[in-house]
Amino acid sequence: MPPAQVGSAPPEAIADDTPQARSLSKPLRLLLVDDHPVLRAGLRAILSAQPDLDVVAEADSGESAVVLAREFRPDLVLLDFSLPGMTGAEAARAIRVEAPLVRILAISVHDELAIVRRLLESGADGYILKRSGCDELVHAVRTVAAGGSYLDPKLPRRPARASLRASPVHDLGVEVLSAREAEVARLLARGLTMKEIAQQLALSPRTLESYRARAMEKLGLKSRADLIRYAIKRGWSGTD
Repeated sequence: MPPAQVGSAPPEAIADDTPQARSLSKPLRLLLVDDHPVLRAGLRAILSAQPDLDVVAEADSGESAVVLAREFRPDLVLLDFSLPGMTGAEAARAIRVEAPLVRILAISVHDELAIVRRLLESGADGYILKRSGCDELVHAVRTVAAGGSYLDPKLPRRPARASLRASPVHDLGVEVLSAREAEVARLLARGLTMKEIAQQLALSPRTLESYRARAMEKLGLKSRADLIRYAIKRGWSGTD
């Protein structure tokens, strides 16, 4: 579906559109990216209630987020990690190309270190959990828009940003997965079809697909071939 746009402020053609270069009297211009309309409306209500924050556009996919970031040149993109089609990490990388001066604050339900690392490696400047309070969200937005970095204090582990970028996501291994996600990933790597796995685990196709998608996303993998190569690298046997 085409991206939904809100706000009347058009994109501004200026040479330097960093938050530091804008007049302090102007509110920070925000782009919200989330595929759930109700959650997006809630975020808009929270942020628009602040006199120094202005939601100028919204997107329901990574693809539309890239287009709107290029068009509106907001001060900050509040970017959901789990998006249909182009993932949040892929969108962050694309936004960095199209609008390199735009700040990016990732928002997610996931608190796994692998997910945090993946977003930061993709170009995000901060990471906040969706279960955070309204005040914390506003604080994170202002911090990142002002040029700082932000990691949600509720993350189980909060290593330095530099160490998060130091090693590939895959080095974290299967421990980032839940028990069921790991089980599904292993069965897929062994060559079982989705139908066979659903029957073996007594799961509905929809539930199984959810586990598969989350496992692939957390491991940073795109295809079954990637998963098989990952399984070989990890030393998964055919019976473990």
